[in-house]
Order: sequence, then C-alpha cells, then structure tokens
Amino acid sequence: MEFIIQIDTAIFYFINTSLQNPVFDWIMPIISAKRSWFPLWFIAIIMLLWKGGRKGRLAVLLVIPLVLMTDQLSASVLKPLIARLRPSIALPDVHLLGKKMSSYSFPSSHASNFFGLATYFSYLYSRYKWWFFSAAALVGLSRISVGAHYPLDVLGGAVLGILCALVIIWAHKSVEIWYNKRGGKVSQ
Repeated sequence: MEFIIQIDTAIFYFINTSLQNPVFDWIMPIISAKRSWFPLWFIAIIMLLWKGGRKGRLAVLLVIPLVLMTDQLSASVLKPLIARLRPSIALPDVHLLGKKMSSYSFPSSHASNFFGLATYFSYLYSRYKWWFFSAAALVGLSRISVGAHYPLDVLGGAVLGILCALVIIWAHKSVEIWYNKRGGKVSQ
C-alpha cells in the first residue's frame, strides 16, 4: 500500500507543480468550481424538460437521486470512514489554488458527481459520451491541479460515480419496462 501512496503522491506533484503554468492557474479553478457549471446544467435541464420528451423528463427526475447518492456516499460516508488528509494539509510545497480545506480527501465528490452524470447521460445520449467523459475527466484533473485532491481520490470518485450511475440506469430501465408494459413508450 505504501508503494501505491508513493506513486499517487508522485503523480500528484507532477500534475500540481510540474505542470503548473499561468494558463492552468487561471482556468483550473474555474473548471473546478461547481458554480461554474450551474449555467450549463440549468440549460441542460431546461432542454431536457422542453425538448427531451418522456426520456428527458425521466432523466431530469433521476438525476436528482444520482447526484444525492454520489455526493452523500462520497462526502458523508466514505470520506469520514477513510479519513485521508488533503494534499494541502499532508504534503509540503503544494501549489494550492484556493482555500485550504480541512475536510477529508478520498474520494473526490466532484469526480463522483461528474462521472456519475457522465455515465448516466452517456447511456441516454451515447453519441455525446466523449463530451460527457471529457468534461468529467477535466473536472477530475482540475481537482488535482488546484491542490484539492490526489489522483487516487479522483479515480475513487470516478468509480463511485460510475457505480451509482449504474444503479440509476437500472432504475431508468425498470421504469421503461414498466411503462412499456402499460402500453406507453418512454423513449422518443
């Protein structure tokens, strides 16, 4: 386990300090801030409700438990259970872009939320999956770049998000089956 932690720390320093540059110092905090994504998510929700038909409305309905599940499992269950200190607390010479956080580090809630959403929306709209997963990966990279998380935190959050999305996809399929048995169609 110590070897894995050493590799994780080395990759963290490579991304956080070796790749440090003025462009990353400007853009990564913006990408990392959840509030930066609110306008995009607001537009997506409006479009799904307006133009998405039953499939879009069901997606909006199921995104709520997905985000609650990914966020609460990562922040309220796993972080206190694992209790890994953030890099800015545990390591010297971290290039910190933002405030020093005292909450635990593993897994990244940002990564779990974004990878959960990327997985679910890739199931619904597979031709855009490259965009969804690119956005999730960029958010994960930004969390390392700003000094908030180790790479394994992001990887753990990604795995958690994908697993939670699979539960929601199962729920989505179950609703489709139920609806189709009643003579209707969910997908349009």
